[in-house]
Amino acid sequence: MNPQLDFERARFNMVEQQIRTWEVLDQRVLDLLLRVRREDYVPPQYRALAFADMEIPIGHGEKMLAPRLEARMLQELALKPGDKVLEVGTGSGYMTALLASLAGHVISVDIVPEFTQAAGDRLAAHAIASVTLESGDAARGWDRHAPYDAIVLTGSVPVLAEAFVKSLLPGGRLLAVVGEPPVMEAQLVTCFAAGACNTTGLFETCISPLRNAPQPEKFVF
Repeated sequence: MNPQLDFERARFNMVEQQIRTWEVLDQRVLDLLLRVRREDYVPPQYRALAFADMEIPIGHGEKMLAPRLEARMLQELALKPGDKVLEVGTGSGYMTALLASLAGHVISVDIVPEFTQAAGDRLAAHAIASVTLESGDAARGWDRHAPYDAIVLTGSVPVLAEAFVKSLLPGGRLLAVVGEPPVMEAQLVTCFAAGACNTTGLFETCISPLRNAPQPEKFVF
């Protein structure tokens, strides 16, 4: 049996059984997931699980998001070819590859330098060039290349740093998972004009936290 055919079948099943059934119907997103080789972005020991409905460990205590969550995030961001996107948490580089395939340019920041290096190698191997990878702590914002058309946080935050919202262009979108275990909510912040934004709760989920994320103020009685 040809193992490559197995990957193609697993990829197709992932899209049809996990992603399409989770209200992801944007054909651009579905086509992209069939085209980008997710198995090339997971650690070799987990390659056989590349299309499973689960978070895959990638080292340093971090995990890849489940495929359906990645797909839903992409759909909600509604990226356009000219968009400048900030991704906080590069991880394996897979989400970076997806974002770069839909947008104009992606600035992706990770606090773990090894992730930045490895993701750069993977993206280069697939000739994905419209990406700037940087190492640093972006949990409270990353205004080095601001303003942005879209921002996505790949780890959860108890509260959303105001700096992210201020970094959005008019018409910009920010997607983040906000809250603390066991209750978190994926939220889409849409900026209509400078200082005028609307937040929409999308769905409940629970993902690993972003390192050094700002904490809610504790009230002392």
